[in-house]
Amino acid sequence: MNIIQAENNFKPSDDGKSAEAEHGMVASAFPEATEAGVDILKGGGNAIDAACACALALGVCEPQASGLGGQTMMLIHSGKKTFAIDGSSRAPSLAHVNAIYERDRARGYRATTVPSTLATLVYVHQKFGQLPWAKLVEPAIRIAEDGYKITPLQNKLQVREFDNFNKIESGSGKKYFYKDGYPFAEGDVFKQPELAAVLNQIADDNVHSFYSGSIAKRIDSDMRENGGLLRYDDLALIPWPIERKAMSRRFRQVRVFTMPPPGAGRVLLFTLAMINAIPQKRFHKNITKRAHLLAEIFRQALLDRSDRPFDSNFYPQVSETERMISSKYAFQCITQIARSVDPQIPIRESFDEMSGETTHLAVMDEFGMAVSLTQSIERAYGSKSAADGLGFLYNNYLMDFDYKLPSHPFYLRPNATPWSTVAPSILFNGKRLWMAVGSPGSERSISAITQFLIHLIDEGMDLDQAMREPRMHCSLGGKLSIEGSGFEDNIVEFFRSRNYRIDERERYSFYLGAIHAVLKKQEGKGFQGVAEVRRDGSAKGY
Repeated sequence: MNIIQAENNFKPSDDGKSAEAEHGMVASAFPEATEAGVDILKGGGNAIDAACACALALGVCEPQASGLGGQTMMLIHSGKKTFAIDGSSRAPSLAHVNAIYERDRARGYRATTVPSTLATLVYVHQKFGQLPWAKLVEPAIRIAEDGYKITPLQNKLQVREFDNFNKIESGSGKKYFYKDGYPFAEGDVFKQPELAAVLNQIADDNVHSFYSGSIAKRIDSDMRENGGLLRYDDLALIPWPIERKAMSRRFRQVRVFTMPPPGAGRVLLFTLAMINAIPQKRFHKNITKRAHLLAEIFRQALLDRSDRPFDSNFYPQVSETERMISSKYAFQCITQIARSVDPQIPIRESFDEMSGETTHLAVMDEFGMAVSLTQSIERAYGSKSAADGLGFLYNNYLMDFDYKLPSHPFYLRPNATPWSTVAPSILFNGKRLWMAVGSPGSERSISAITQFLIHLIDEGMDLDQAMREPRMHCSLGGKLSIEGSGFEDNIVEFFRSRNYRIDERERYSFYLGAIHAVLKKQEGKGFQGVAEVRRDGSAKGY
């Protein structure tokens, strides 16, 4: 691994996906949101301030992925320590297994948990921010009032989700996020005046109106009218986040800090630990065998995630030998896989195989702080139902609970937290801060981050090259999703001959994750950043 060489080979790109700057860097899933974060850094804010402004802006200009109705998780490096912020949402007090029918889990008012994004952003700002809160909300208000242009990706998603929006009897989602009942065309300007009014209230009193004032009362009324489960007293409890100890393991020569349960950081670390047990020369000797090993490593990691769930509050008490990220267990697993990489894992799909439209952002500042933040309203456009008069979508996180086993740590109960697949991460080169990285994509976020790090650390690619390389993912049931035109033809045929179910995707597939990463240069001063070419984002610094 030659970090310096990879950093020296990096060149900013004309498409705005890759950037270099001296004082700070932001990478996010939408240019206006990236700009919001950069403006905050320029105005004297730190990485926390910039991340909050960027996250709020994303909720306006990337409504298919996140917003005030969702939840937010993050890794923070304060300059002295690295820790996780568990901003999980909560199941409403009326939510229990007998109250939620299977058809209610995916969409509609009854699929919604208590939104926690605002509480999480306010909490980290109050504890670590520098600028006034109202200053951080200004960019989101401006974008909501002035509008932004609908992208080809957003048009495509609106067309794809059209029938699902039509299944909401009230039509609230279509009212706010479609144009006269039909998808916005590419280039149309989308303005959100009612959301702007909500954001103005939030700028004045942070969490108060949203969780215990006029906004909370309107949400309660809206839910009662449409058969939802969320109530005023659920909101009034305020789902403040929990600071948790970040999980960490070494991968090659770097140390990776990532999200503990209920996040999926342990799945990422387990995946990297299995790869770490293979000598680099052997792992990269044959590209076809490497792809085969990766496919089975991804499957093993998903199997262990589904078979070994842990309550986030109990997890710190679990012994090292019982954890799936123990070096000994990872070595045992990769030894078995390497001896015979023919599929040996039970053929069943994991719950998270569907496409997830989460979003991710990464920020670093010149004060030594870094933020890796992932937030979501769960599926594309969440529950497809919107808060009447408020202009934001409710999430559908009630689909991320277990409904069969009362002993399951994520069994649906009042005030329980949903199971998450996010793994925002911060990496160190020795003791020096190096990178903040993450990806949306449900279970594919793990495979996207893993392949990105392999290209960077093992193959010496720069950030831009590593982000643009073709990707693959193997589900628990042996469905191989692969950017077919990016790989050699014989690799696809190899997997087909071994009875994998081939899901051939286009080059730069939206389905296979979205890397957003920033790094602090290890030689000289400055930062580099990349935003995913597979989505709408940009990287920018100052």
